[in-house]
Amino acid sequence: MDQISERAREVGRQIAQSSEYQAFKRASQGLSNDREAVTRLNRLQALEESFTQLMQQGQEPPEDEQQEYERLVGEVQVMPGYQALASAQSNFDRLMMRVNEEIAKGIESGEQSRIILAP
Repeated sequence: MDQISERAREVGRQIAQSSEYQAFKRASQGLSNDREAVTRLNRLQALEESFTQLMQQGQEPPEDEQQEYERLVGEVQVMPGYQALASAQSNFDRLMMRVNEEIAKGIESGEQSRIILAP
């Protein structure tokens, strides 16, 4: 297990050094520094939490809050910082999918191997 952990940490270090991760980190920090975006995102989160509570109680969220939510979503989606983060997140997610696919191939290859390595 120590060898697996060591290799996993190495993969983690390599991911952290990848251009996809670095772009994601920069975009995330950029959005965090945008006070207007943060204010809107915080309000969206508060509305979502309120909507969840109301729906769990079998109630419909007020119409004015639903309209505010839709307006805020539209405003946030066109903000350059949010667009940069969404793009960077998508690229990072693709990198992680490729990593997971390679791990799955390694597992498949290991299953087919008749050689059993001692721990």
